[in-house]
Order: sequence, then C-alpha cells, then structure tokens
Amino acid sequence: MKILIVGQGGREHALAWKIRQSPLVKEIFCAPGNAGTALEAVNVDIAATDIEGLVNFARKQKIDLTVIGPEAPLVAGLADILDKEGMRVFGPSKQAAELEGSKVFAKDLLRTAAIPTAEAQVFSNAQAAEAYVEGREETRLVVKADGLASGKGVSVCQNKEEALEALKRIMRAREFGDAGARVVIEECLDGEEASILALTDGETILPLETAQDHKAAYDEDKGPNTGGMGAYSPAPLISPLLMDNIIGQILVPAVHAMKRRNRPFRGILYAGLMITHQGPKVLEFNVRFGDPEAQPLLMRMKSDIVPVLLAASEGRLREVDPITWDPRPSICVVMAAEGYPGNYQKGQVIRGLEEAARVEGVKVFHAGTELKNGEVVTAGGRVLGVTAVGDRLSDAKLRAYQAVKLIRWPGAWCRHDISDKARQYLNE
Repeated sequence: MKILIVGQGGREHALAWKIRQSPLVKEIFCAPGNAGTALEAVNVDIAATDIEGLVNFARKQKIDLTVIGPEAPLVAGLADILDKEGMRVFGPSKQAAELEGSKVFAKDLLRTAAIPTAEAQVFSNAQAAEAYVEGREETRLVVKADGLASGKGVSVCQNKEEALEALKRIMRAREFGDAGARVVIEECLDGEEASILALTDGETILPLETAQDHKAAYDEDKGPNTGGMGAYSPAPLISPLLMDNIIGQILVPAVHAMKRRNRPFRGILYAGLMITHQGPKVLEFNVRFGDPEAQPLLMRMKSDIVPVLLAASEGRLREVDPITWDPRPSICVVMAAEGYPGNYQKGQVIRGLEEAARVEGVKVFHAGTELKNGEVVTAGGRVLGVTAVGDRLSDAKLRAYQAVKLIRWPGAWCRHDISDKARQYLNE
C-alpha cells in the first residue's frame, strides 16, 4: 500500500512511525512533513492547507489511503474531495469537522444531545459580550474563540478584567482573525482534565486508551494555554467504570447526534473532558488525533494501525479485532522554543538528538523542525515531543527527562511536571 500522511507536527511523525511498522505498507509520503517524518517517510513539499495540491498528488501517486493529521484541512473539506475522487481517506467530512471548527456548533450539539457540559452563552457582538461579563457576579469564566486558533483561542479567566481582556483580544483586536467573529463564554469547571479518543466509522465506536494533556504553558498548570506541553497514557484518573460512563453518556450520544444531523462522523473523535464532582463534562471536541496525546498513545499501541484506519474509512470498524496495548505507561514531554506560545525564533540548530534516542524506551518525535544544510533546526513553537515508556509511570518520566537533558538549542525549555498529577492515583 501507498499511504499519504497530511501534516507536519509531532502527531504526524508519530503516525508515520507507527504506520511504517505495518507489513501492509510499501511506501509512505508526508506532506509537508518535518525533519522527523523524513526518517520514516518521503516528505513532499505540499502544505497541509493546499487542498488542490494534495488531491493532485494523491491521484498521481495512486495513494491507497490518505491519513489527515491536522484540523485545518479537515475543516476545509479535504476528506470530501478525496472521497468524491474515489480515494480512501481517514478523517471526517467538512460538515462533520465543524464539531471542532466551530465551538458554537459543538455547544449546540452538546445541548441538544443532552451531553454534560458547562453552561454557556454565545455572542457575535463584542459590546454585548462585554456587557454580559460586566453584569455577572465575580466568578471565573472561560472565553473561547468560535473558530480554529491552533489550540490558543481559549482563555481561562480568573476575574472580569481577564475576561474583558480576552474579549478585546479575540473580538476587537481579532488576534485569531475570523475565528473570533463569535465567542462562547462559559462557566469555568473545576476538576481534572482527561483526553478520550475513539475511532468511529459513524456506527461502531472503538475507544482508544486514555491520556491526559497539559495545556498550560508552565509547571503547576500556570501561564497561557498552548497546543499542549506534554501528555501521558494511561490516565489513572479514568477508572473502567468511569470509562463506561464516558462512552455511554458522551461518545455514543455524540456519534448518534452527528448522524441525526446528516453529518456522519468517520475518523477520530476526541473528547476533551473535565472530570468534575458531578461527573465527566465535555470541554471541547476535536476531530483528529490529539497532539501531543498521539505520541504516548501510539507508543503503547501494539496492534497494526493500518487495518484499523482502513476499516474506519470504509465503514466496517465492527469487523476489526480489539486493539492490543502495551500495559506499560508512556509519557511525552514537549520541548518548546523560547517565547512560545508567543513569538519565537526559528532556525536554531538542535544538538543531542542521537544521544537522546539511545536512552532506553525513548522515541523523539519531531514537531516544529526542518532540515537545513544537513542539520535539524527549529521551525515551530513546539519543537520536539520526547516520548518514553517504562514499567511504571515514574520510570517513563525519568527516561523522558533524561533524554530531554541531552537535547539542546538556545532557549529550549519544557514543563518539568508532566504526569505528576497521576501520583495521587498510583502507589509509586
């Protein structure tokens, strides 16, 4: 088989690495890819948002399956066009991808399907949104840009001043462009976050192992939101009983609600949850593998991923054998460029990658990297996802941070507490 992976982040490197292990696969292309995907596949200089270029390439190369990594090409309708061309594609349609492409759409679906979520109001007028905040009692609020904002369009506000500042950035300064034409203002939920990902073909739902992301930039969940600074799997917070609850109250109703709206969902359904005292509540839906959750999840997946992706794309997920998992936990630590999630410098030469790769149980996934003059250099805010497995979570964490210490470039930094939240549930 010939496979095309669309995207250039850590998720796409992890997918290329996992797909390459399949005996069914003859050739892998990654568009546009990064310095890490070049180790697993042939990089193709086509942007993930160049829909016409991607379709032409898939047609010319007679690609057997296209795996779409990021949300932007999904929201732009890449899956629809490939499907119309008679080509197999893993990823939801444009209409189904609105579940991530519009926070307003997702909130409406959650309400109508009676799926637990935070109380919220929607505004398309900045003045009305500001008046709503001013008129509320002093409580914590979450302000969300409606559209895609690379994981940075959500502001958790501790008071009215912060909420008003978030509205100013999103709706008046248009920091995220048209994504800020509408906002969702919702109550701030208390609890612990978890990421639940499931494969679905619109009928059958195949949940993956649990994971937990770390969105805040700095240790102890402080600082601005990012695209994710690290993740671990499994998340011991999610007991088997709680997982059954999540499947029955969240995943199944969401898939059925999309089908009722004539937007059948095929691909990865990602539910970002807050586990509250009242039970799990949905913070957001994504329509693709999480990044960085994909890295520890795919490190633990023992099954061949290609037959599963094919089955989901062809509507026959019910025929697939259960996925087998390495029982050992895995952790991914994101190494970022100085200044991220704000402005950051590119082009810094990265040293120590080979030494880090020699640490037992470690795989260094590239995110924001590229090759220049034979050297790997930084090309994004989140640069690497240093991922490790271990017999215990503490072992995996030790290995990951041992590898982190071997990698260097000017201004490199990371959070130092990835997976520490899990300690309260483990005897380690």
